[in-house]
Amino acid sequence: MTARISLTPPSTELLERIERHFQRRLGAALEPMRAMAHQPQVLATMVELEKNAAGWNAVDQELKELAVMAAAFGIGCSWCIDYGYWASVSHGIPAEKVEAISAWRDSDLFTELERRVLAYAEAMTETPPAVTDEMVSGLLRDLTEPQVVELTAIVAVENQRARLNAALGLTSQGFKERCEIPVPGKD
Repeated sequence: MTARISLTPPSTELLERIERHFQRRLGAALEPMRAMAHQPQVLATMVELEKNAAGWNAVDQELKELAVMAAAFGIGCSWCIDYGYWASVSHGIPAEKVEAISAWRDSDLFTELERRVLAYAEAMTETPPAVTDEMVSGLLRDLTEPQVVELTAIVAVENQRARLNAALGLTSQGFKERCEIPVPGKD
């Protein structure tokens, strides 16, 4: 599938700054940023949201990465799954754990808290959301109310990202492959 909108927007100072940043950090420009750059106010707002969300620190990074990936899988955003894999592994989550997120119920790699977080993220991602009082009570056994609010907010941010990317037809950019170590003798 190809993007439903051009990934060659008019150049702006903001887009050039963003592209230089991600070229240094990741070695690639991010296609969602290029798509959003067609409407500079949207791009600026999303960049500010992402900068602010990156500073949230009440919840353990691994729990947030797991929740984000569960939401990305729930929506089926291949761009988010690809980038999320890279981000998760870069934050120290073992690749086999990240790969098991889509089938977490059948995996023994996750703690009980992680299972509650994954179920919560999936329930938030359903339309309409299927979060229950019991889910939140379960999270509150291990997390504080501010942590539950942050977890909820990061899943909501991922829902926004994933829905925008999926609607615009954005697909994998190959970030996952940057995590994999080539096996000698294999192509």
